[in-house]
Amino acid sequence: MAKKKKKKRRIRPLALCVFFRGDKIFLAQGYDSHERRTFYRPIGGRIEFGERGREAVVRELREEINAEVTDLVYVGALENIFEYEGLAGHEIALIYRGRFADERFDDNDFTVRGLNKGEVLYEAAWMPLELFHGETPAALYPAGLLKLLDTVDSR
Repeated sequence: MAKKKKKKRRIRPLALCVFFRGDKIFLAQGYDSHERRTFYRPIGGRIEFGERGREAVVRELREEINAEVTDLVYVGALENIFEYEGLAGHEIALIYRGRFADERFDDNDFTVRGLNKGEVLYEAAWMPLELFHGETPAALYPAGLLKLLDTVDSR
């Protein structure tokens, strides 16, 4: 009987975009059923081979939420080693700041579903930054993002 080949674990390169509007930030909401915990993260996704981070942000926003992004500015990189659904993960995320080209995205109550081949990946909405501060802050990923954002001019 042949041995089952073990899948090699790899570091996943990501490009994520942070959108600010006053004291709010546009984030996707996720849920880890293993930890029974809701979490948030900026939208974006995997950087494909031969693709630059900013190109990945533009492509991912078009593919997942049919949105155009403008004024992209590189903010920094974060390394995130984590568990999701009981499995270990390792990501290096390039973080960008940007603006939505379509003004309807700036509406206070605007929400959107991120889709991939018709499957809902997440729902995203404007969230108050204060949600991630205080005694019991909501989970914001990748790890270190809040500290990085505290150094960014949100205008």
